Amino acid sequence: MNATPASVEAPPQPAAPQPATTEAKKEVLFRVINRVAIVTLDRPAALNALSHAMVRELTQLLEHVRTDDAIVALVLEGAGPKGFCAGGDVRALYQLARESARDGADGWQQFFVDEYRLDYRLHTFPKPVVALLDGVTMGGGMGLGQAAVLRIATSRTKIAMPETRIGLLPDVGATHFLAKMPVELELYVGLTGAMLAGADAVHCRLADACVPGEWLDGYEARLAAAQWTGDVRAVLREVFVAPCHEAGEGALAALTPAIVRHFDPRLSVEQIVASLRADLERVHSQSERAWLEATLEALTHYSPTMLEVTREALLRGRQMTLAECFRMELGIVGRAIEEGDFCEGVRAHLVDKDRKPRWAPATLVEVRSERVRHFLASPWRGEAHPLADLGA
Repeated sequence: MNATPASVEAPPQPAAPQPATTEAKKEVLFRVINRVAIVTLDRPAALNALSHAMVRELTQLLEHVRTDDAIVALVLEGAGPKGFCAGGDVRALYQLARESARDGADGWQQFFVDEYRLDYRLHTFPKPVVALLDGVTMGGGMGLGQAAVLRIATSRTKIAMPETRIGLLPDVGATHFLAKMPVELELYVGLTGAMLAGADAVHCRLADACVPGEWLDGYEARLAAAQWTGDVRAVLREVFVAPCHEAGEGALAALTPAIVRHFDPRLSVEQIVASLRADLERVHSQSERAWLEATLEALTHYSPTMLEVTREALLRGRQMTLAECFRMELGIVGRAIEEGDFCEGVRAHLVDKDRKPRWAPATLVEVRSERVRHFLASPWRGEAHPLADLGA
């Protein structure tokens, strides 16, 4: 199953603004086709993972697009055939955390502050944004993509928010955008980091359409021929949504009854695990047993603390504004890096790759409610919060 855990004559084209750094010049590309800005994340060897320099460059480019009246829309895409964006550069953040480099312009905290501000600007952008969620789209890639008014998945899409696996929570606004789906489905996707195919993403309301991958390969010609005389969003849909784009239900639709049964929002993660284990003892088809086992594998091997913290954050986020969610997430991420499981999770899965993280505490039963509340309590008071002005 795919749903498992782990034209009118155009005015002169504006010149691209100068990149902020040499590094960013290699990693973010900018061009304009028929009055539409195309921003390409160009780091294919790393599945276009976001460096701090890329976040800064994207912020600068976004401001250029916002203020240029010649540009009517923005398209975000990833370079290479494998992914839109695999997330933030976790290895670089890990190294900064190991060096206790939290503060300053290049510290790990500023990375998250800048990334969240960029995501918020995209969510509130005055011109239509299209995100091409082709291939791997995870973490920080979802933060960019979910801010778009038109989110295009493909037959090659692999979407996930797998942060609990490395001792973090689904952030970049996930406590807000995952709330678009029913609460049980939100908890399943957010806690397990389930990998979703393009059809699953549409089912989960994380994509607006799923098209054949080949359809996107030729979008530039269609965009160049577009006429901007009417509704810009409607024209963009004609460019990016294939005439016959129905992708079927995907695997997740068939799993919905089981997800609703086990991921009751009244249950703690420990109780969800007990429910899954009890169900596994009954007779099931091979596919049902495979889903139960994969789900149990995630919930018993990912960071116990961050699983319980993530559950509570997702439930709280359903009652919060987007700005409030970003503020909550920043506090949790900071605690996870400074006093939680982040460094150990990255060490085990991405650095040493022994796949044996030593979580503290080690099991769900050992996670105390006081510790969960501590992670959710903001380290800042009022205007001292780095994102205090967000949404003001």
